[in-house]
Amino acid sequence: MGNYPAAYQASAGALDVDRAFYAKIAAGSREQVESFVIPIRSGRAWTVPAGSLCRIVAVEGAQVGDLNIWNRHNPRERMWASRTRQLQRAHVSTYDRLWSTLPYLRPLVTITNDSLADYGTDTDGGRVHDLLGTRCDPYVNRMLTGEDFDFHCHSNLTRAILPYGLTELDVHDVLNVFQCTGLNDDDRYFMKACPAQRGDFLEFFAEIDLLCALSTCPGGDLSVPLWGPDARDPLEVCRPLGVEVYRPDAELLADWASPPTAAYANHHGMRMPQWAG
Repeated sequence: MGNYPAAYQASAGALDVDRAFYAKIAAGSREQVESFVIPIRSGRAWTVPAGSLCRIVAVEGAQVGDLNIWNRHNPRERMWASRTRQLQRAHVSTYDRLWSTLPYLRPLVTITNDSLADYGTDTDGGRVHDLLGTRCDPYVNRMLTGEDFDFHCHSNLTRAILPYGLTELDVHDVLNVFQCTGLNDDDRYFMKACPAQRGDFLEFFAEIDLLCALSTCPGGDLSVPLWGPDARDPLEVCRPLGVEVYRPDAELLADWASPPTAAYANHHGMRMPQWAG
């Protein structure tokens, strides 16, 4: 892996993060306002108010979770995995942000704490909290195996968001929480066994009012091949995930405000018609 400079570099601090503020939020006093556990091979959606912290926890050990995020009041604004890869990195951790789609383009969340932040890059080139890949889905599974299975992450997320008036069309590319992935020598995507242990967590700060949804991946900790000649049902390596929502002390948020949407005027080179007369 070389040291060629990143393509997306900002002037005037557009991508700067106030690390002191987020470190203060992560370490400061807080009140837990919600806590629940998502069973294996299922999904759940929940809201996170702006200015709150949300923590995803490996409550029983290694397990991958597929995360979607929307603006609670406007689901057309949702997490943009590909642009986040370009503006941040392909595997995110503390102080990275998850950005929203056009025409909004603003940070939806800022990661404040990651118990796997020191995992780094392993000997196979694997890293955790993956934005390279996306959710497993029954359409690709049918294509690869000729069989139907209704509990892929895409399906789990689809069921989870129905109570909020959303549909399958609202499910989007995910952050694969706790998932260890990389690119092999043939530039092809690989997945490794999840390195998370009981109690590991990823925590983020909600920059706006959010709707979140998480699937406990039916592949579990991904230690069992899902496709190919050695594939088998990985049910024995599936575990639940916990979700906790916290309200930081108000004084910690005294100087904070939700980020505005993109400043671009949305003209796209178009002008009002000029009428003859």
